[in-house]
Amino acid sequence: MVFYFVMKQLVPGSLLQRFVDGDDEFRNSRFKLIPSVPKGSWIVRQSVGSSPCLLGKAVDCTYIRRPNYLEIDVDIGSSTIANGVLGLVLGVVTSLVVDMAFLIQANTSEELPEQLIGAVRVSHLELSSAMISGLDNNPADSIH
Repeated sequence: MVFYFVMKQLVPGSLLQRFVDGDDEFRNSRFKLIPSVPKGSWIVRQSVGSSPCLLGKAVDCTYIRRPNYLEIDVDIGSSTIANGVLGLVLGVVTSLVVDMAFLIQANTSEELPEQLIGAVRVSHLELSSAMISGLDNNPADSIH
């Protein structure tokens, strides 16, 4: 799946600007997901939960920084736990509604409030209608 979130201008010195321009270690320590499953079976709701998760600490994330954007590729399959939850979810994905908020973790009071990157709702996915992109496997190589 691909999600796009757009900010018109980064505020110099802000947590979001430091995240976008920071190194991967900083990004991994701050890139947070808050999931929610408002519609789904009890076992899926319990497995996914609603606790915040630092994605860069839980799964492999690849960050591609270009002058006008930051791409974050999240490899769910890099974690056996995340892969197990995904396997459970894929079996019932057409009956699920999953909300995901992506934000930047604030570690000090000066960094509050936390910076929301964006939020999505994935509702009743039909994986059989998914299409494979014709793009190269490495998006960083295909952009000049």
